[in-house]
Amino acid sequence: MKRLQGKVALVTGAGRGIGAAIATAFAREGAAVVLAELDVETAQRTAADIAAQTGGKTLAVQTDVTQSASVQRAVSEGENAFGPVDVLVNNAGINVFCDPLTMTDDDWRRCFAVDLDGVWNGCRAVLPGMVERGAGSIVNIASTHSFKIIPGCFPYPVAKHGVIGLTRALGIEYAPRNVRVNAIAPGYIETQLTRDWWDGQADPAAAKQATLDLQPMGRIGKPEEVAMTAVFLASDEAPFINASCITVDGGRSALYHD
Repeated sequence: MKRLQGKVALVTGAGRGIGAAIATAFAREGAAVVLAELDVETAQRTAADIAAQTGGKTLAVQTDVTQSASVQRAVSEGENAFGPVDVLVNNAGINVFCDPLTMTDDDWRRCFAVDLDGVWNGCRAVLPGMVERGAGSIVNIASTHSFKIIPGCFPYPVAKHGVIGLTRALGIEYAPRNVRVNAIAPGYIETQLTRDWWDGQADPAAAKQATLDLQPMGRIGKPEEVAMTAVFLASDEAPFINASCITVDGGRSALYHD
């Protein structure tokens, strides 16, 4: 039997990168998947690709995670199509890296609106149903920025620290109702955003090599490696894992110094 057979999952930011990998892995493991994505055309293409690859049920819904009504609408559309949401993955996020003293108020608000408020909006939309049914799994995609600081990345790590706090608080709050809330903290993962950053440097090949040189395993992660961790947390294989964070970074955050 597939690991998520019969479950309904909603994944935010599922049009590409880690979110698309999670949606694909969930469908392959038997879940019906709602791809909640700001760029709905990208989500529709990804949903069609996933359905073709896996034979699974998929639905793309235009969703702005900064707007609670938009997230609630995505949940409602998913439930109308497939039934109650068993699993939520709050994956949507943006990188906002600024100098603290020159950062604008808009930069600060934009970072928190997506990276922290967006996670809460997702949780708030699915929790009532999960609590009522006495079952559910929420997986928040945090970051190694949630507990490590890289200069020049403010205020992104502040928001990601908040995601860990939110995960722990909600996990404890709803543990008596059998609703689990966990996080995954990816390190360097080879997504399009990572490749775009390398390509934007003066010497893209050197920038990529510098990133690889930081890694204990000599490589960075793949979106699929984050996705399989999400499958585990979403499945019935992890019934006693709650209010926790699993780090997926090849050991980088355990390294004391280079």
